[in-house]
Amino acid sequence: MADVGIVGAGFIGLASAGWLMRDGHRVTLFDPSGVAQGASFGNAGTFAPYGCIPVNNPSVFRDLPRFLLSNTSPFRMRWGYLPHLLPWLARFMLSSTQRRYEASAGALAALLAQAQAGYAPLLEEPELAKFVRPRECLYLYSSGASFDASRASLDLREQLGVSFEVLRGEDVRELEPSLAPIFERAVLFSNSWHFSDPQAYLRTLHDTLAARGLKLERKSVNGISSAPDGVALTTDDGMSRHFDHVVIATGARSAKLAEQCGDRVPLDTERGYHVRYRGASQLISRPCGWAERGFYMTPMEDGIRVAGTVELGGFTETRNRSLIDLLTFSSKRALPGLQQPDSTWLGFRPSLPDGVPVLGRASGNERVIYAFGHQHLGLTLAGVTGRIVADLVARRDSSTGALLDLSRYAPTRF
Repeated sequence: MADVGIVGAGFIGLASAGWLMRDGHRVTLFDPSGVAQGASFGNAGTFAPYGCIPVNNPSVFRDLPRFLLSNTSPFRMRWGYLPHLLPWLARFMLSSTQRRYEASAGALAALLAQAQAGYAPLLEEPELAKFVRPRECLYLYSSGASFDASRASLDLREQLGVSFEVLRGEDVRELEPSLAPIFERAVLFSNSWHFSDPQAYLRTLHDTLAARGLKLERKSVNGISSAPDGVALTTDDGMSRHFDHVVIATGARSAKLAEQCGDRVPLDTERGYHVRYRGASQLISRPCGWAERGFYMTPMEDGIRVAGTVELGGFTETRNRSLIDLLTFSSKRALPGLQQPDSTWLGFRPSLPDGVPVLGRASGNERVIYAFGHQHLGLTLAGVTGRIVADLVARRDSSTGALLDLSRYAPTRF
């Protein structure tokens, strides 16, 4: 039995805690905001085992100028942030060659193939399973040309084991009659589902684990160093805590701690937005994504959450009103029954140039384990990431390695 500290109390941190506690370890979470804040609060809520296509792909060489200039583009950049972002952008473009893109897709697919099994122990209690809504995701295309342009990525998904069904416009209207009749094609992804309330699920998971001994300290960790037979964490109140192992799972804010452990990881942020339409969840029965506009509409307990878009611009809290307006306009065009959103949200997703998370041991201390950089897949990959973390702490590397080549996720790949 070991003492394990986890920095971050979102999906990855709590899933790791759950798996570690199955092995009998004592676990302490550190997060100044408490449980399920940040991206773990505001995401689209979708379990997406089909999400093996990274943002970095060969089409960016053709499409990037259009994305940057179009007022309907789901991709934006804060130009004042560009000097800081240039090294990351260079790595991103290098990762968008056909060979590297396919390697990233394969690495993601290997994780996603085990994503459902990773969640099994995190949903075995009825009070946790009640948040799952087992309805497939519907991915919408408003033109045949857009669908045709996606064929290469759909073919790659199929090669990597993703199951889906291609639908025509009349099929879409039969499935979701409240959608506007503007969608010519769609893809229905098998084995997907969503949470009715991601934050409530994580809070319930935390309470379940807390009843078994999980501790939560609402403190920031700003220092990490090697200690005799373990790791020392320094919190913002100047206190030092000793652990046998430490897990860094603080999403987009993980890079500084990783650097203290000997790894310079090119981690940046994707600023994501959502708007909520309270009381509208009856309009659709499943998550519906509009491919060209880059967002999902997900029916949740408190209404429909419209989440998506990508803005490169660091951690500033200033919201881009044009992206909020785009989400509002586009969602009302897709679903005419919507009225006006009653709340908006901005969060910071972790983003790596190759679209693949960092999983594995720190270069400077093998007792420090990385579990961050999941980009748009933190919710989906939480369970399998937790299992990998527990295997590394228990030194069950060989059993994990039989299923996954962890070198594909190593921090040293950069």
